[in-house]
Parts: sequence; C-alpha cells; structure tokens
Amino acid sequence: MHLPYVYRVTKYDPTDRDQQGHYTGGADTVSDHGEVETSYLQAVAAFAGDSGVARLAIREPQVPSFAHFGPEPPVDGFGLDGLFPAGPSGFHDGAEVPLDIGLQLVRAMLRDNGAWCRLEAEGAFAVHVGGDQYLYISSSRPCEGALVRTRELGLFPERLAGSPYAFGADEEERGIQRPADDAFWADLREAVVTGRAGILEETYLEGASRWHHLTGDTLDPVRAGLAPRARLAAWPPLSTGIDAVLRALPADGLVEGVWQDHDGTIRSAIASEDEFPELAARMSRAHAAALMPVYAGERMPLCTAVLPDSDGVLRARWRTEPTPSDRDWADRQPQG
Repeated sequence: MHLPYVYRVTKYDPTDRDQQGHYTGGADTVSDHGEVETSYLQAVAAFAGDSGVARLAIREPQVPSFAHFGPEPPVDGFGLDGLFPAGPSGFHDGAEVPLDIGLQLVRAMLRDNGAWCRLEAEGAFAVHVGGDQYLYISSSRPCEGALVRTRELGLFPERLAGSPYAFGADEEERGIQRPADDAFWADLREAVVTGRAGILEETYLEGASRWHHLTGDTLDPVRAGLAPRARLAAWPPLSTGIDAVLRALPADGLVEGVWQDHDGTIRSAIASEDEFPELAARMSRAHAAALMPVYAGERMPLCTAVLPDSDGVLRARWRTEPTPSDRDWADRQPQG
C-alpha cells in the first residue's frame, strides 16, 4: 500500500545527525515508558485523526519464534495481554481494531515487548514501528495539523519517500500463491486417505505455529479451527519408529522435533545441540515423531497454501515457499 505522505517521527533532533544521517545525540534508544512514549502515541492519534481513520487492520503480525534479542526484557504474552476480548487469538492478519487498541499495540512495539505488526487503513493511513524508537507514519493526506501537534509534543517529523517497513512489492509478487480453498482441501483429503500426508503445520503468526494430526475424520474439524489467513503446510505422517527418529538427530545445529503424545496431541520444539538430550527424552515417550529441518532451503513439505477470507478472496499478503506440488498446481491455473 503506497501512500503519498510519509513521515519519520522520532525524538531525535535532526541537527544531531552526521553527514550519513546517523544520530549522534544523547537521547536514549529505548522507551521511557512515560512522557516521551505518550507523546509518540499522541502523535499517531493526531495523524490518524487528520487521516479520518478510527479503525486499523493488523497486517503480517509476528512474535519471536524462540529467542528474544530486543534491548528490553521479554514480557509474558508479548505485550498482547488484555488487548483483545477473545484473548491473544484476536491478534491475527486482517483483524480490525479500534484506534485505542492500535495505540496500545504501538506502545507494545515501542517497548519491544515481542509482538509486531503493520497497522493500516487501506488507502488512507499506515503506521510502522522500527528499532530504536523510529516511527513511520503514512497518510493519503498531508496532515498539516498533526505535523504541528507532533512538533508541539517535542518530537521531530521528517518527510520521507517511503517507509522501510511498508510491505514491499517484491514480497507480494513471488509468484502465484495457492489458496486453501475447497480444491486444496479435496487434494489434501486424498493425500491423507492414501497415507501421503498425516500432519498439518499452521503458521498463525510469523514466528508461531501449531501442528495438527490429520485423518479422514479430523480433517474437517482441523479446517474449521484454523486461525484466519494462516499459512498451511502439509507433511507426511509421523513415524512410530521413535528409536530411528532419535538416531537421526544431527551432531549440531538446530532442528525441530515434532511428536504425538499418546493422547493424540501434537507438540513441537526447536532445539540446538545443547538441548538435544532434553528433546530426545521428551520424544522418547511419544507415540510417533519426526525431525524437521529449520534452515531455509531444507524445509520442504508436501504442499502449502494460505487461508482465504470467508468470502473466498485471498487477501493475506504473506506467501509460502512453493513446493514442487505447488508449482504443478500453479502451472495448471489459467493465465492472464
């Protein structure tokens, strides 16, 4: 979404930047959790007001996958606790929230609590939070009143050509994306019935996923319980040969263990070599298990898809990495 008016809003005085644009002043690069942070939120509210926006859509939400590298200590719930009536499940791609909840999400991102997303009103407004208290606001309008208000708050709005955190065309145009429509589920059912597929990976947030055991009986309930706009990947069945699975643990590196407890629950954990003994102990008691690669280029499910909205339209902008099966499906689609 390209909007004509883009501003970088910070607490950093532009006169304290060197010739390369790097800030050389003494302002802290973390939130003060107080007056300055409140000024940031008031600036966002002012720009939203000038843009005629009262609700924002959450886009491409993410949480840390298994490590926290931010300057502030991690918090439980990634800063999402209490923000959504239905709990953290309300934090999903496409969810619309009132401006006050949007401001609370901006606060969580300024504090580097863990949750991150783009907040947008299609064709009118967007706000993105970068590192070191850099805030990027885009609007379809010049927002002259908001610029005055932002300066009154002691912040510095600077006009830019674009936000570095806007969703890029190169991210959206990586080829055709298969939707998880009725045809996809029919193909998946056939793969399950014939024994080629047995588990489904549901990435409901960037950095967070759930695993589901697939049978002819569980396929429909699994489909009904998926998060909106989730990315899906179907995998072969887990192996009941637990000893052979554990012998395949590599000497070092990262690996994801996926296992099914005897009650049918599918669990997973990403572990490094120091954590392999604990992972092996947990998997040794499982009914079935598998080891999944985690490195780019090595992780190859049977097929992938992204959930469309309830009207059948695929509005999610994130993409799955295509498998050979996905490319075969794309080749069969009408061109033009």
